[in-house]
Amino acid sequence: MTTESHKPDEYKRKAAEAAVAEIESGMLVGLGTGSTAAFAIAALGRRMAQGLRVTTVGTSRATETAARAAGIAMLDFADVAKTDLVIDGADEIDAAFRAIKGGGGAMLREKIVATSATRMICIVDPSKSVATLGATRPLPIEVLPFARAYVSDAIRALGGDPVLRRSADGAVVFSDQANLLLDCRFGPITDPAALALELTAVPGMLGHGLFLTEIDVVLVGNDDGVERIDR
Repeated sequence: MTTESHKPDEYKRKAAEAAVAEIESGMLVGLGTGSTAAFAIAALGRRMAQGLRVTTVGTSRATETAARAAGIAMLDFADVAKTDLVIDGADEIDAAFRAIKGGGGAMLREKIVATSATRMICIVDPSKSVATLGATRPLPIEVLPFARAYVSDAIRALGGDPVLRRSADGAVVFSDQANLLLDCRFGPITDPAALALELTAVPGMLGHGLFLTEIDVVLVGNDDGVERIDR
């Protein structure tokens, strides 16, 4: 019997398997980063073992390692301009298909791969659905180390509270590009588009976790199966 503590993982697994079921042979697929994407990698590995033929790109080194271990063919995204489909999770998502991503520290790579895609499927459990972005989670921002203090000051001027991401043992966390990560509390973000524009204008801010236009389909795992929501 599934316990309450295990339900979020079960919901993620259901959503991930539903997303992977939409992959067709010959596709070039982008694979996201994090716990939800890990279920998609496992499901895709099983489908490939049964004969599905696709190539993929990863949004992080961790994803690339996990995909290869699952027998999934990987390409270097540096050689790829377009992808057919991207499957990834989200930290928060609202009814307008706007999301906060980057809890796994890969939002810059995730944003690039998502923007390259013809279609993006976001896979979540019900806890990730929110009325307003920023209500429960900080907004991750990737920063050039040289510009840490400058960007932090600019974020404060925009109403945010930036905190340098550290591991459980206190070590500074770096992205795969050797950049710093700031987790920024803005409170409820009532105008995500305006905030995204303001952040993008800050020199040294390399990427933020606001995904406002990239997501085409949301798959929500729940007790009854999977709810599909199309843009």
